[in-house]
Amino acid sequence: MNAAVVTSFSAPPSYATFDDPEPAEGQLLVNVTAAGLHQIVRSLASGTHYGSTGQLPFIPGVDATGRLEDGTRIYFGTLQPPYGTFAEKALATKGMYITLPDGLDETTAAGIANPGMSSWAALKARAKFTAGESVLILGATGIAGKLSVQIAKRLGASRIVAAGRNPQALEELKSLGADETISLTQDHDALVTAFRDEIAGHGVDLVLDYLWGAPAEAFLAAVAQKGLKHAGRIRFTQIGNMAAPTITLPAAILRSSGLELLGSGFGSASMDEIFQAVREFFEIAAKTPFAVNIKAVPLRDIESVWSAPERDARVVFKP
Repeated sequence: MNAAVVTSFSAPPSYATFDDPEPAEGQLLVNVTAAGLHQIVRSLASGTHYGSTGQLPFIPGVDATGRLEDGTRIYFGTLQPPYGTFAEKALATKGMYITLPDGLDETTAAGIANPGMSSWAALKARAKFTAGESVLILGATGIAGKLSVQIAKRLGASRIVAAGRNPQALEELKSLGADETISLTQDHDALVTAFRDEIAGHGVDLVLDYLWGAPAEAFLAAVAQKGLKHAGRIRFTQIGNMAAPTITLPAAILRSSGLELLGSGFGSASMDEIFQAVREFFEIAAKTPFAVNIKAVPLRDIESVWSAPERDARVVFKP
């Protein structure tokens, strides 16, 4: 079959032939129709993600939409090296796939599943969000961040604050549900003040963090800043590290605040929780579509597209 193949952790995948996967007991062969290029896919292909096996060669891709032999349209995830989803065929485990609802096309589903699940699972499975709580999103101007604003709104957030670097995207988020925006282009002290003013003026119940690094450090400093009235319980939910993989965390921040640090991703949320999040997300998306840009690209073009920065559109490869 034709597939994208990773032969080096320092080079883009190449379009080549690869042996067809052979289903074992409990597995189904799927004819792939669309697979999204998510940040986790890039990280696994570069060998930097904690889920990397370190073995070459392999087919990248962690999820996709496709069709079973009887024509059933499904969404499925797979972590069965060396077979990923950037190929004409892939393997799904019985019971670990979702039948796509009517009204949701396969390309859109492949594009929104991973970024949508990231905030849906973080809110519902990890942070136990309840309607009426306030949410601050670090990294709100990316694809996942924009979806998280819309998801928090639909789940009943009382106030949504979007923080990001792109001024045009921040302005757009106001029409998607954000009540306030904070620019991350400010210097550290100004950013701490902006976060502090939000916490003191309106309160923050929950943070969705796609960035880590300096933006996270600024928010955490604001939580524990001297003179700030006790901010109460704040669940800081870490989802991605687009800004940096590490932070400096003074112990006093944890001792002096109601801060709770959580992670949300493969490992911290169970596969059952993740698939339940996707199922619920798809049901809502099928009834009332989310505002998101999907860019469909032939899989044969993977080398030219792979290293291009994401520009307001989630790339979806079509075999």
